[in-house]
Amino acid sequence: MSVDVMTDTVINRPIAEVAAFASDPGNAPEWYANIRSVEWETPPPVAPGSRMAFVATFLGRTLSYTYEVTELVPEQRLVMRTAEGPFPMQTTYTWEAQRADRTRMTLRNTGDPKGFARLGAPVVAVAMRRAMTKDLARLKQVLEAR
Repeated sequence: MSVDVMTDTVINRPIAEVAAFASDPGNAPEWYANIRSVEWETPPPVAPGSRMAFVATFLGRTLSYTYEVTELVPEQRLVMRTAEGPFPMQTTYTWEAQRADRTRMTLRNTGDPKGFARLGAPVVAVAMRRAMTKDLARLKQVLEAR
């Protein structure tokens, strides 16, 4: 069973500001509740082929994984993928200007759990949606407070 979860929000900030902040992995712990740390494995800035090691907590477990950027269209789309662990995942950010000072950001996570993790996919999807909704709300709060 595949997992495909998508959430979005409108942030009252220009697209350049939202995309720059959200696509910088160093900012992830500030707006992702579950991400504890990020370390670059390749030199910044973000570009196709960039690799970053993340440490996160999810459903009471500590997870370590490495994302590789597979696509970057500045101020439009960022795609990162990991193939390791029991739950290979792809994360996609998209940005769309609503007005000069408003941006719709969409966050999508897709993946195909392997082995035992496959049995828990429906529970994981519900937990992911809840976490992703909170993360985008936090991102909105952080950026609109600037």
